[in-house]
Amino acid sequence: MEPHSSMKYKHLFGPVSSRRLGISLGVDLVPYKYCPLNCVYCEIQNTTHLVTQRQAFFTPREILDELDSFLASEPHLDYITFSGAGEPTLNSSINEIIRYIKDQYPQYKLALLTNGTLFNNDEILQEIIPCDVILPSLDAASPEVYQKVNRPHPDLKVEDLIEGLVRLRKAYTGEIWLEVFVIQGITDTEEELALLRDAILRISPDLVQLNSLDRPGAEDWVETADPKRLIEIRNYFRKYLPMQVEIIAKIKYQTGMQSLDAELVDLIRGTIGRRPSTAEDLAAMLNVHINEISKVLRELNSHGKLHSERKTRGVFYKWIA
Repeated sequence: MEPHSSMKYKHLFGPVSSRRLGISLGVDLVPYKYCPLNCVYCEIQNTTHLVTQRQAFFTPREILDELDSFLASEPHLDYITFSGAGEPTLNSSINEIIRYIKDQYPQYKLALLTNGTLFNNDEILQEIIPCDVILPSLDAASPEVYQKVNRPHPDLKVEDLIEGLVRLRKAYTGEIWLEVFVIQGITDTEEELALLRDAILRISPDLVQLNSLDRPGAEDWVETADPKRLIEIRNYFRKYLPMQVEIIAKIKYQTGMQSLDAELVDLIRGTIGRRPSTAEDLAAMLNVHINEISKVLRELNSHGKLHSERKTRGVFYKWIA
């Protein structure tokens, strides 16, 4: 497979080496930043279209043609993942796309990255059941913290989010990996952790994964959680929860991805070495999906290769190594 073979596609990105899903081909089902939430920690910055109304957005054939083209070479993939810069379940054609992949390419596992805000809709639940693993998020269990951290559409309530995840568990027999994003002093207070614990017990996921900021989020006051604090939270949840609880650790790109990584790193270094740019600028200039750019920026940032500065138009990255 040629490095960056998905660069010519509008709806596909990767394959990228994901910390949770191995080698994953991303499928982006919604336009840029259409989401029911505007999370303060989002590495793709602020939501520009805060919506709960589902749309087709694109003809399903447009997306399926890209998948047919990419998968014709039978690449090695651990997952095909519905992800991107918005909420995949907003696409009202997701069921048709899921069923096509399961019918035409049964050798590939399907993953869905979602904020879970639309799971009170039984139709949506039925549409996503063929997925092999669903990875929803639950960062807060109180209305106050939910508003502060996730900044939802006015129609959404945290109680409904939790109930939707409970409904998912009852309807779905596949794997549920629940992500909890930790913001110290806000989502990890004694009261909030107890509420989260109780909610997770009701939801009964197969796995709980604790996450924290890797690079600047939508708001500059969001900081990376201290590793010791993450361990304390993990141990707290492990004390009360029957399922596995883990901290999502950073990984290096797998051996098979080194050529892809090196090429994109060189492109980014050459660009921001000359002029500081945002992740969105880089995605547009290099014709690479924003999620691929984000993963490499995250890795470079964690290795001290970048300087970041927040300006009116977003977070600008400069190469300092």
